[in-house]
Amino acid sequence: MRDGLVRRRVVVTGRVQGVWFRDSCRAEARLLGVTGWVRNRADGAVEGVFEGPEAAVGRLVAWCREGPPRAEVGGVEVTAEEPAGEQGFAVR
Repeated sequence: MRDGLVRRRVVVTGRVQGVWFRDSCRAEARLLGVTGWVRNRADGAVEGVFEGPEAAVGRLVAWCREGPPRAEVGGVEVTAEEPAGEQGFAVR
């Protein structure tokens, strides 16, 4: 943990593409003050990297377990990584 910051990589499976998951995730991240990115993967999952205070990152990971209203989240895999100094939050 660097300066009280954590980094988590998440892979969200289920019906998570074509349901505004990425844009909703970006909006939630900005509300929480979390930096990083989110993208669709070729296998139908959504992958994201979140950096920020542990409590805020934890809340964003918890949000991913539900997603936006049209999503049907099947699972969320979370991996801890070393913070890399992400700036802003991007949809890739």
